[in-house]
Amino acid sequence: MNWKEDAAAEFTRNRNRLMKEKTLEKIWEYGGSLVLALLILVVGILLIKLVIKITEKALDRTKLDKSVHKFVLTATRYALYIVLAVVILTSLKVPTAPLVTVLGACGAAVALALKDSLGNLASGIIILANKPFIRGDVIEVSGVKGKVQSIDLMVTTLKTYDNRIITIPNGTITASVMVNHSREENRRVDLTFTISYDSDIAKAKDVLLAVAESNPDILDDPEPVIGVAKHEDSGILLDFMVWCETSKYFDVKYYLGEQVKAAFDEADITIPYPQMDVRVIK
Repeated sequence: MNWKEDAAAEFTRNRNRLMKEKTLEKIWEYGGSLVLALLILVVGILLIKLVIKITEKALDRTKLDKSVHKFVLTATRYALYIVLAVVILTSLKVPTAPLVTVLGACGAAVALALKDSLGNLASGIIILANKPFIRGDVIEVSGVKGKVQSIDLMVTTLKTYDNRIITIPNGTITASVMVNHSREENRRVDLTFTISYDSDIAKAKDVLLAVAESNPDILDDPEPVIGVAKHEDSGILLDFMVWCETSKYFDVKYYLGEQVKAAFDEADITIPYPQMDVRVIK
């Protein structure tokens, strides 16, 4: 029985030795993978910082708005860190296929849930890149008019003349007809005045021209345009169009509205008003 016991003991010793060797191999293997993962992490972080710095310098050379710079840099940083995480997991021999699948499904679900927000985000990038308006411009969009206070990636904020703050989604702006009232240096002031049929048209035009020449804010080039626009039931409608600097638009408009009335009164040019004759039959 001694030889059997010796054989069993030898078998046990050999088995324990093999298990220790396999354990050491696994430790070395996992240790090497861990060291490789740490090395990839350090090198990856350094490379990401380098890529971000290069991207930032490249963006500074473009005419894109600073908000676009921030978005591009943030998106690039997140994307690179996700790639780095996948590479590290792969070096640790962790199955990454299920993780990539889950990330793709989550991304699709998030994109579907946030489709309106993502649309506004894309529109914000388009606005900041194309610059149809900038901060300080007076714009009119979707029936709203005001001065642009800020342009963010998701919304644009306007301040109206009566001191209201209006926030408009960027998707609404890109999908609508937008009027920029202050992009050009000069702007035309269009007014109409009605005179009676008994008034002298030539004299009325001379009066309008004199009023225009009395205001230094009204430009000589282009010249003022004065003409008969329409024959209405109660009088003759005259177009009166002058040019001025965009910043002086309302000053010129209100000046003309006041001074033309006074000049017409002084020149005995009648501004008609609706009249009704009532005949009583007994």
